[in-house]
Amino acid sequence: TTGRRVVAASVSVAEPVSSAPGHGPRYPHTYTSQKMTSRTLASRVARRGFLSWTDTPSPPPLPVTRSVCGSPCLQPWSRRRSRTAAAPKLPRRPYTHSTAGTRSYLWSLYNETKKDLSFPGRSNYLNPDGIFANNEVCLSDIEIYGFDYDYTLAFYSNNLHTLIFNTAREILIEQHNYPDDLRSYDYNPNFVIRGLHYDVQKGIVMKIDAFHYMQLGTVYRGLNPVPDEQVVELYEGTHVPLEHMSDFYGKSSHGFAMKQFMDIFSLPELTLLSCVNDYFIKQNIDFEPVYVYKDVKEAIRDVHVKGLLYQAVEQDIEKYLSLEEKTGAVLARLINRGKKLFLITNSPISFVDKGMQYIVGKDWRDLFDIIIVQADKPEFFNDKRRPFRRVNQKDKLHWDKINKLEKGQIYKQGNLYEFLKLTGWIGSKVLYFGDHIYSDLADLTLKHGWRTGAIVPELRSEIKTMNTEEYSQVVVWLQGLTGLLERVQEYEDAESRMLLQEWIRERNQLRELTKTIFNPQFGSIFRTHHNPTYFSRRLSRFADIYMASLSCILNYNLHNTFYPRRTPLQHEAALWTDQLCGSSLKATHVEGMAQIE
Repeated sequence: TTGRRVVAASVSVAEPVSSAPGHGPRYPHTYTSQKMTSRTLASRVARRGFLSWTDTPSPPPLPVTRSVCGSPCLQPWSRRRSRTAAAPKLPRRPYTHSTAGTRSYLWSLYNETKKDLSFPGRSNYLNPDGIFANNEVCLSDIEIYGFDYDYTLAFYSNNLHTLIFNTAREILIEQHNYPDDLRSYDYNPNFVIRGLHYDVQKGIVMKIDAFHYMQLGTVYRGLNPVPDEQVVELYEGTHVPLEHMSDFYGKSSHGFAMKQFMDIFSLPELTLLSCVNDYFIKQNIDFEPVYVYKDVKEAIRDVHVKGLLYQAVEQDIEKYLSLEEKTGAVLARLINRGKKLFLITNSPISFVDKGMQYIVGKDWRDLFDIIIVQADKPEFFNDKRRPFRRVNQKDKLHWDKINKLEKGQIYKQGNLYEFLKLTGWIGSKVLYFGDHIYSDLADLTLKHGWRTGAIVPELRSEIKTMNTEEYSQVVVWLQGLTGLLERVQEYEDAESRMLLQEWIRERNQLRELTKTIFNPQFGSIFRTHHNPTYFSRRLSRFADIYMASLSCILNYNLHNTFYPRRTPLQHEAALWTDQLCGSSLKATHVEGMAQIE
């Protein structure tokens, strides 16, 4: 195989000690648990040895041949071909049912599982600039490309989030009479992640998976984690009922207790909420979380609606806008291939014009067939009553009736139904890109049949983390250990159960490492341990394709088809792989795969 062979280290498991000759290792009744970081784990991989399985007579084969993940094999391992790696020869079940024989057998399985794990070599690493498909999309079928502006055509530096945080904090102090001491809190770009839920009634932020379960260890009040036992007591478990979740667009409305923060612009808002709550808690000030949420929400709204954000960016555009992405090159390539382009954004024309001149050039308007500003998405996609209105470069409104949408003109508000009627741009020949899964993409894919592309800037950094040797080793051994636990849980004697509990503790520590390697508080935006996050679930439903930025399109030709990988369902797993769970993990979008010569 192309994968390199590694030996994964256990994290916090007691070493077996020698027993009488011929009886295998003896598991001690006491152990020393050492909390290890992911870096410590990686450093031990190379030097940790394995216990040798004691020599015993050749035992009979297992009565039922099974993979380590527990699935029954249709035929013996030796008769099946693996697409990735040959299956390891596992020790056979011992003749004796004695405790010593069973313990020796379990340790042999543990060690053999470790020895036979491998992780992808460099050639199989994921491409951070790849495009990933939830649904099959052929670019040859796409005639019209549409774009949002913020975090789609325009990317911003961290200075913008600091600006939003500081401005809203000052509004709280100056206009809502919040304590001056709040100025001691600065914006931390590494505290929260996108897709988190906020309990408006309790003032608690949390990460929820695709099945509405909170991930313990990612529940925070203020800037500190809520102990797991307290979370279970507060919520009578870890499940969040559907009636408590946010509405379709992630908002806390109509009595919903939760708000989901899906917008990249919402990260400063959630951070400010956490800081205000943290201050009141530390000062032992009794407060109502609902009113704190409403005040912070209003302050953030004022930053946008009153133009404070737009004015600051326009006055110092080089400080806030990033030129790292190749937006101009993407637009030019699409036009050269005869594609039609349009822009639908919630931002005002003065703000968009200033930014696009900086990113693309003074003639940026010539690139688009239709430009719509202050569209007020997602209402733009649903409200049929709002007509279009023409606006000039200086944001002056015209009163004439709009009977057609012309190139070179700028339009305000309107609605998608009128847009479709005037353009005829319907169905799957249209591909629209945006960063907000709800406001930009949900209605388009569910109601109107447009193809959708999600811009997820966090994707690039997460893939780079996944490509590290440190992460690969942890994940591969986590998968192997999970499969081993699934298989050997049939052993019910006291010694075996004690051993399995140690392996479970080791697995939990490995799971924690896979979280903290992305973000110490909340982990990856895509996973809660093994399950997809609620964010990931919505992404897979509303986005046909997703990528880190529009620049990723430059790595593909415009007749490329993006195919979703046919990943096995749980009941299909035995038909798809002949290897141990976790061995030779295959990357679906390898680095260099997307490069077009």
